[in-house]
Parts: sequence; C-alpha cells; structure tokens
Amino acid sequence: MQFHPGFITFEGGDGSGKTTQIQMLHDYLETQSIFHLTTREPGGSSAAEEVRKILINGDQKKWDSISETLLFYAARRSHLTDTIWPAIKNGKLVISDRYADSTVAYQLYGYQNTNITKEQLDILYQMIAGHFKPDLTIILDIDPRVALSRVQKRGEKDRFESKGITFHERLREGFRKIASIDSNRCVLINANQSKEQIHQEVIRLIKDRFL
Repeated sequence: MQFHPGFITFEGGDGSGKTTQIQMLHDYLETQSIFHLTTREPGGSSAAEEVRKILINGDQKKWDSISETLLFYAARRSHLTDTIWPAIKNGKLVISDRYADSTVAYQLYGYQNTNITKEQLDILYQMIAGHFKPDLTIILDIDPRVALSRVQKRGEKDRFESKGITFHERLREGFRKIASIDSNRCVLINANQSKEQIHQEVIRLIKDRFL
C-alpha cells in the first residue's frame, strides 16, 4: 500500500486524545511501511521548539495577546520551512499535532480576544504560508469536562490546560465552527468513543484521501 504525500493535522481541546491518536496512526503507518513524519505545534523545528518553551511554560504576563500570536506565527514559519515543506517534497505524509486552526480557536474563541481579528490572522497566515493548507484536518470533539478530567489524571498542567471550564467550552465551540466553515478539509470525530474506534475512523479517512 502506498499513500500520496500530504499534510494531515489533528486538532481539538486539551485532553481530546490527539497525542494518543497520532501515536496510534504512527504505529499503523510503520506497519504498512508508509513514508511519514509526525510533528507538533508549537514546535516541530529547532527554532520553533525554542519558541514553544516560551509559549507553553513561560510567564504569560510577559506577553500581551498580539505578541503571543506573533510568536506562534514565527514558530509556524520555521516549522513550515524547516520541517513540513521539505518532508512533503521528499514524499512523506506529514502528521502534525496542532496547526493554524488552534491559533484561531484559542485566540478568537477561547480567549474571545477583541484585540485580534480573523482578518488579521488570515493576513499573518498568508504572509508565512501563502495558499498552503492541510489536506486533511481531523478535529477530535469531546465534552470539555471529560477532557479536563483526563488532563488532571496526567498530573501537572501547562498554562493552556489550566484555563477554566468556560474557556474550554468556548474553545470546543470554536473548533466546531472551524469545521463547519471548511467542511471539505475538516472532519469532526466524536472523541467520546474508544481509542480503537477513533483510530479506525482516522484510518478510513486517510485511506479515502491519500491512497
């Protein structure tokens, strides 16, 4: 079996199961000898990983919302030029844990940020990526209360996971709106199912798009 090269992103709130599903997908692709790469945002390149440390674990009081957004896009540009685009050019199927939809969902819906507009985010994206976008975006949809209970079981929470339930409810609604606006690219999967059920849906989607 041979898949076409392309770009797949996994999106969803904290505790939705993205990391688990990406690992299961990686294991499956390994068994099928599919040429692929798994990566993440923020991060995915040497420069972007440095920015990640600031964004995830740094003192959030040091940055206002606009500065934080610009850091995300700076990291994304490095991720694209140093990792994603070269891998696709070399024939790989690239799978990323988060991408640009997360920035939109968090900044516009989760934070309800009045200092940043969707038009501004679109301009920034155009600057760093042009017309490039994922071939498939899988959004794992789950009740935030269930998701946050998973996060609590993992132990220490980062700054984004530490937001209250209202924030995560807005975030979920944001991802749902993104999926409805770009339904050709985005597929919403019920993440309340078992890990194996979700995995089988993921494999079916990828076979439909990339075989």
